[in-house]
Amino acid sequence: MEQKIIEMFMKHLKFQGDLPLGDDAGAIKIGEEWLVATNDMLVRATDVPEIMTPEQIGFKAVTMNVSDLAAMGAKPLGFLFSLGVPQNFDMEYSEGIAKGIARASTFYNIPILSADTNEACDLIIDGIALGKTERLLLRSNAKPGDLVCVTGDIGRALAGLKVYFENLEIEVRIQKVLYEKLLEPKARIREGQVLSKYANAGIDISDGMSKELHLIAEMSDVRIVIESEKLPIRREVFEVAEILGLDPIEIALASGEEFELIFTIPEEHLSKIDFDFTVIGKVEKGEGVYLKREDKLEKMPILGWEHLTKS
Repeated sequence: MEQKIIEMFMKHLKFQGDLPLGDDAGAIKIGEEWLVATNDMLVRATDVPEIMTPEQIGFKAVTMNVSDLAAMGAKPLGFLFSLGVPQNFDMEYSEGIAKGIARASTFYNIPILSADTNEACDLIIDGIALGKTERLLLRSNAKPGDLVCVTGDIGRALAGLKVYFENLEIEVRIQKVLYEKLLEPKARIREGQVLSKYANAGIDISDGMSKELHLIAEMSDVRIVIESEKLPIRREVFEVAEILGLDPIEIALASGEEFELIFTIPEEHLSKIDFDFTVIGKVEKGEGVYLKREDKLEKMPILGWEHLTKS
């Protein structure tokens, strides 16, 4: 349903910026630089586990938006937000959210430019982030021969969510590692700025690695092959998957709100990247996304989150 709504609006929204709609953010060329703008909404009912503190909620509302700037290779310029709250909303809870937004503002070095408050049926934080870059990272710019890479590790957010929903009794060590990513994910803003100089395509993992890879392949008109054994999955994800009888690879591919960056880059530029990342596959001529497991090549299913569905 979410995708159908987006497609319906796209039919009507013909007057767009210098960068057509459909990327992590929009952009307008101003002189020699691009002004990058994005907006992302946090709704308590769908985006906030009960174990998340108000301060973590505020921090996440900023992170969601700043991550889109990172995916475009942009340096943050400013953050704006609208806050919707129900009647008689707890003031102490509200102050926690304010502290979280303030902490994120300092962490990402992004000033707060404007804010608005209104009544709503649920807690809603609708954010807008502005940034700038000389060169945009685009979902549509992957080239055959590029290596496919990802920052950090994947799978912890979904594994942590499953631990929470299943009320699993697990070691504190495992829970701490998983909840770190579930409750306090961080945007890769510095990494995005480095990649804007060397990478061809980029996207952040908000809905799940599988969905993001399919977007890059479709928009770039290329084929992507990922090697399962190269996916950076921490052992805690494997441990939870074993307890639940699930495939750890599928957990990693479906895990949303990781806010890691997937990027494609020519091999000759790898040595210029000064942060930790993992090469997980390659871009080829063709179409679709494939997963190589134990020397067997299979089509990668589209896994991950989509609003207005039960998935």
